[in-house]
Amino acid sequence: METFAQRFARGSGAAALPGPAGAAPAHPADPGVLVADAEQRVLAASKTFFERTRLANPDVVGRTLAELAVALAHNHALVQPAELDIVPVQGAGGAATHYTATLREGSGLPTHAAAPASRPRGFDELLDHIPAGVVVHASDERAVYANCHALRLLGSALDAMRRAPLAASDWTLLRADGTVLAPDDYPVASVLRHGTMLSNFIIGLRCGETLRWLICNAFPVHARDGSVNEVIVCFTDCTQLKEVEQSLFKSEERLRLVLQGSTDAPWDWDLVSDQLYYSERYWEMVGYRPGELPERPETWTAMLHPEDRERAIHFVRSLLRGQDRSYSVEFRLRHRDGHYVPVLSRGFVLRDEHGRALRMSGTNTDLTEAKLAERHIYELAYFDYLTGLPNRRLLIEQLAKILPRSERTRQFGALLFIDLDNFKLLNDTLGHDVGDQLLREVAERLRHTVRESDHLSRLGGDEFVVVLENLGETADAAVHEAGAIGAKLLHALAQPYQLADRPSVSTPSIGVAMFGALPASVDALLRQADLAMYRAKAEGRNTVRFFDPSMQAAADRQIELERDLRDGIRRQRFELHCQPQFGVGGRLVGGEVLLRSRHAGLELVGPAEFIGLAESSGLIVPLGAMVLQETCRVLARWARDPKLACLTLAVNVSAQQLRQADFVERVLATLVETGAAPHRLCLELTESVFAEDVEDVIGKMHALRAHAVSFSLDDFGTGYSSLSYLKRFPLAELKIDRSFVKDLPGDANAGAIVDAILGLARTLKLQVVAEGVETEAQRDFLVAHGCGVLQGYLFGKPVAMEEFERVWGGAM
Repeated sequence: METFAQRFARGSGAAALPGPAGAAPAHPADPGVLVADAEQRVLAASKTFFERTRLANPDVVGRTLAELAVALAHNHALVQPAELDIVPVQGAGGAATHYTATLREGSGLPTHAAAPASRPRGFDELLDHIPAGVVVHASDERAVYANCHALRLLGSALDAMRRAPLAASDWTLLRADGTVLAPDDYPVASVLRHGTMLSNFIIGLRCGETLRWLICNAFPVHARDGSVNEVIVCFTDCTQLKEVEQSLFKSEERLRLVLQGSTDAPWDWDLVSDQLYYSERYWEMVGYRPGELPERPETWTAMLHPEDRERAIHFVRSLLRGQDRSYSVEFRLRHRDGHYVPVLSRGFVLRDEHGRALRMSGTNTDLTEAKLAERHIYELAYFDYLTGLPNRRLLIEQLAKILPRSERTRQFGALLFIDLDNFKLLNDTLGHDVGDQLLREVAERLRHTVRESDHLSRLGGDEFVVVLENLGETADAAVHEAGAIGAKLLHALAQPYQLADRPSVSTPSIGVAMFGALPASVDALLRQADLAMYRAKAEGRNTVRFFDPSMQAAADRQIELERDLRDGIRRQRFELHCQPQFGVGGRLVGGEVLLRSRHAGLELVGPAEFIGLAESSGLIVPLGAMVLQETCRVLARWARDPKLACLTLAVNVSAQQLRQADFVERVLATLVETGAAPHRLCLELTESVFAEDVEDVIGKMHALRAHAVSFSLDDFGTGYSSLSYLKRFPLAELKIDRSFVKDLPGDANAGAIVDAILGLARTLKLQVVAEGVETEAQRDFLVAHGCGVLQGYLFGKPVAMEEFERVWGGAM
């Protein structure tokens, strides 16, 4: 479509020009007409205008009306004096859409010979209303004219500008990049020197702290001889635009530095033109240089991991069809070397007013380090740091899936609970480093022994678990298969290990719990396998035992006993019994205190059922303290009975009690509190108390011996006491265990052992008490060989303390 300027340019006069409403018609003789745009830049001129001004098309088109007016005023371009009338052409909204300018005959535009001081006032008023600065410089670069807009921008009076060139003023000129412009390169000097126009250049004017940026046009005014005798400079203030530009540059620079220092890779996809932009960082992420691969969507889809491709493409398609404006998705891209880079893509979708997607922009973040850290955290949470095997947490999560699957597929499975025999002893004797080495080697052997489909875990300490799936649809076949695998594990783990530069042997005890026949919980299954493992240990170690319901019954009984034990201590439901001890002449010399528990169901439970439990649970310490206190109370009561006052009471003390730091103080405090005579109290110790910290035990024994408390070594000969230690213990007596007495007098070996014990006691000047005497033949043998005190069913069974006092005491 032909523009107004084009129509005007080929016209013959002003008659082709539209004008404002009510304006006078154009001069029919075409005095010379210009058409300018809304910014007063000349678009076209009539033929008459060029004839009356002697100007060519390049001197007119593209200049502003202000620049042209100055040029006409200071050049010899006019054939006859004329004035330039400028009329705005308003649009529908009232704003000027373009301007027309007409040369009118008159003296308003002076010739070049006119001095600035004689310039008509109308011309100055015209330039003062132009929204641009205009400065005219003479050939010596001094300013000879400036309109009021220029003076406001420059902050300098016309007289000051006339006195000296700009180079000699307080102003410093700067290039667009901020560097200082040399005086020889000032625009006015350049135009004077070269005689050519400078268009649309940017300079900065700095005076002190003030800095202004200007967009300038400078063009020469030629004399009749062709020399340049004036330079007209027109300019507008672009300081705000420059500040915006600089702010934008700084923002872009900050963004560039941020992106350069981050793992983010920007990209942009114009959906209308289908043009795709990838940043340099994007290509670096996948191992390519920019330009090596085409920037097309197909390149991205080809680089997607096969497992991610369908999901990622579906995600993008759904995003484009939907209304969401932001997104976040993860996928993997193939690197140049073949490995895949995990990527997090985040960004936004630009949509039109109808919701149609026009553009997608975002960043890709390399998640390699994050995934490695995530994997490390996962391994810390679900794997054992020492062996690298799955830990208890992961095992439980696996079992929570395995058990329902087994029930659903009707396939039996098995859980094998493995515990290393005597691991604590190895740790204590060879050190924890050697123990850790053994655990790592055990884990490695288990890895090579189990099937690929089996699940191997370390629960902690020296406990390992193997879960077997798909052992068959019948219980018999599954049990047989589990037993065979258990036997393989036994064999593999029983082979010698090279620990601390010497061969060592470690055997396992394995408990097996089957699953699949009935619904089972994870906790119940682990508990069953644990019980079967303890049965394997109880039956000699280095063996495999399967769980059966009787084990659970025994375990339930243990739990019930421990609960009753705690409750019994709290409610004092224990009873003291006493078995008498007699001298060789038949005289009652004392008794041994034995403990019975009154069960919640009124059943009387002997120590064989709860002492071991008390020791394993740590309850032996409060229980032993209670028994000692009650024994001392009995002694204090017996002191008032003539028949019982001379008797000694022996009470058992556990190794855990003796290891208490304040054991001596507690015993002495109990004696004082109850009023019992210390020399009537005998503390029976087993040989196990001498297994650890012998010097501490001996020190405590001497401390109590100094207060007349005596000690007896119970079950002598059944433990592992060193005879070299025995002579250092402040003992008063030895007790021959019933296991030696029961075979007397028929067993020659038993007789020799008893005779040796009696001989040792005589040498060490210790009294000897024989336990478990049940026949007269046993009594006669012991008396004949010098045993001083006898105890057993032949003389009396243990009875309640009240019964003992009734039978052997007087009226108290």
